[in-house]
Amino acid sequence: MTRRANTRTAAVQVWQAYLTTRAARIRDSRFLVQGVRPISRALECRWPLETLVYRLPEPSPWARQVLDYSGVPSVGLVPEVMAGLAEPGEAVPELVAVAVTRRSELEDFAPGTPADPATVVVIDRPASAIRLGALIRSAVAFGAGGVIVTGSGVDHYDPQSVRASDGALFAVPVLRASGSAQVAAFRDRQRARGVPTRIVGSDDRGGLALDDAAFDGGTVLVLGDENASLAPGWRQVCDELIRIPTDGTLGAPAAAAVALYEISRQRRALR
Repeated sequence: MTRRANTRTAAVQVWQAYLTTRAARIRDSRFLVQGVRPISRALECRWPLETLVYRLPEPSPWARQVLDYSGVPSVGLVPEVMAGLAEPGEAVPELVAVAVTRRSELEDFAPGTPADPATVVVIDRPASAIRLGALIRSAVAFGAGGVIVTGSGVDHYDPQSVRASDGALFAVPVLRASGSAQVAAFRDRQRARGVPTRIVGSDDRGGLALDDAAFDGGTVLVLGDENASLAPGWRQVCDELIRIPTDGTLGAPAAAAVALYEISRQRRALR
């Protein structure tokens, strides 16, 4: 079903709120997806999309194909109205998807099996939506079973995080937890399921060098955002601390990529 809108409607104002306001995204359980790769990945992963908003007068061949074959209701907007849905500094989008959020509970999260334990990435109090999206992208690239966002911090449904993930957000569970106690309880539930799991914290102030650590079971990899060391509460629940030998502090996305590569390398060698 396609509708055309030539003026600013109440729906457009609501969508604009999803672009800029976390409270609106939480209130309505909706968020915006922009870009060819993120929208295509959302469709591939069968993520629930409520509306496709396209730029009049005529969509591009890619957008036309999405509109014709996705089965998602669509709305056409004139360019000057569509510009209101553009991310800061970006051109007027040709297609924007209004997506439904998924609120998975950590208590129900049970990745991996005793024979094939999972790697899960934890990011504590992320301050940048772009860095959070990049971390989710790294997690998916190296086969992580999930990402847990703890404490206060940015929203993984922020449009900048969605775009920076390059669609990876739709391919892996992303959950929220209050802090280290909930993550420790998750580790304990994994162990009770027969999945050997350790919490491994990345901390530049101590622990084994990354290439000296053994990753032969399930790993919950804990990272701070841009801090060189973890908060004391995290250090207490970690089963092991590792450090990535560098000349400076790595940001969370880069640290995650380096550590996840080593974990996946060791897991491949074990197989």
